[in-house]
Amino acid sequence: MNTANLLRLIVLAAIWGGSFLFMRISAPTLGPAVLIEFRVLFAALFLAAVGVVLKKRLDVRRHWKHYFILGFFNSAFPFLLFAFAARTLPASVMAVLNATAPMWGALLGAVWNRQPIRARTALGLVLGTLGVALLVGFDRATSRPGAGLAVAAALLGAFSYSVASLYARTATSVEPFANAHGTMWTSALMVLPALPLFPPAGPPTAGIVGAVVALGVLCSGIAYILYFRLIEQVGTTSALTVTFLSPVFGILWGALFLGETVGWYTIVGSAIVLVGTAFVTGFMPRVKRAATTPAAGR
Repeated sequence: MNTANLLRLIVLAAIWGGSFLFMRISAPTLGPAVLIEFRVLFAALFLAAVGVVLKKRLDVRRHWKHYFILGFFNSAFPFLLFAFAARTLPASVMAVLNATAPMWGALLGAVWNRQPIRARTALGLVLGTLGVALLVGFDRATSRPGAGLAVAAALLGAFSYSVASLYARTATSVEPFANAHGTMWTSALMVLPALPLFPPAGPPTAGIVGAVVALGVLCSGIAYILYFRLIEQVGTTSALTVTFLSPVFGILWGALFLGETVGWYTIVGSAIVLVGTAFVTGFMPRVKRAATTPAAGR
């Protein structure tokens, strides 16, 4: 991975880690439905403008069902669940719960393909469960009223991401940019029925409006472009490292901008979850060693 792609990876992790900060700022006032409706709408408008510049077509007549299915599991449903959780949970806790998505994906993939779970995967699942239990059990915020439901919503959101990943592998191949663009429009339509269920608690401040715009344009629109560029440049496996970096930034932003407490349980629980994710996904960073002969490949 060259310097440019490494910088893209770090920037992407910082942006996606920041999404939990922006949701924590805006969800208590706007409510999950209004927040996510504006998030996906801003993202759709931004990607539409980019699509015009790049001359990218959606081919809606051919792929509209695909956009609705992928949009539901990859955007509308999990976004709503995390926005619901953001009314109660700290950004740091949500960032770590979100990192369990690959573990859910491995478990779901094994069940879907009727394959036995390998010992390494099982160990990763156990570690991930222990890490979440440690984080949730010791964080004072999880003792607030409704925190249990918020944790369940965040975990269900992570599970939804894994369903989207499994579906995307088996669905008709659609260009990555079109996937991002098309699913934002379908998500905007699917979130509409939820608006009456979660009315805003009050008028938004300038800071809240800024957070919503950042969620849509930065954390959805620009982030998708960076992510797909990374996949194109370094492959899916290397791009997967964003899963391990995002919680670090989620914890950092929460501590810096919201004054969230970073206790020993936050560090240890997060580390255990990420190690479990590494076991489940089979991700192992390559360590370069000095060699007396030229290395093969790049």
